Amino acid sequence: MNLKNFLPFLPLILLTGCATGEFTRLTPGAQPRTPNNLYPVETAFNSKQQSLRWDSIQAYVLVNGESLPLRRVPLVKNRWEGFVPVPSGANSVTYRFKFDYLYNNFGTAPKPSSETSRAYTLKVLEQ
Repeated sequence: MNLKNFLPFLPLILLTGCATGEFTRLTPGAQPRTPNNLYPVETAFNSKQQSLRWDSIQAYVLVNGESLPLRRVPLVKNRWEGFVPVPSGANSVTYRFKFDYLYNNFGTAPKPSSETSRAYTLKVLEQ
C-alpha cells in the first residue's frame, strides 16, 4: 500500500486511537432508604489513553440536572466516590459519571477533554 492510499484513512485511525474511558460502577443498584436521603456511589475509571493527565481529573456525578463533585478514593489511582440525593418521595434516580481532564498534545499546551458514563439507576428500598 502506498502513501496515497493510506492518507484517507489517517483521520479515522487517529480518532479511534483516542477513544479512551471505561467506567465501572462499584456500588449496588439498590440500597436501603437512608434518613438523610443521600446514597453513596463509587466508580472506577480506566483509560488506555497514554496522554491523559491523571492528576488533572475533576470527577462529577450528574443527577437531576445537578453536577455534584466526586472525591478521589485515597491510595487508589482510578476510583472516585460521592453521594447521590434521592428525594424522600422517590424510589429511584438515574445518574451518570462525568470526568473532565487534560491530555498532553504534541507541540501545544495540554488540551481539555471529558468522558461521560452510560446512565445508571439507583433504586431505593423501603425497609
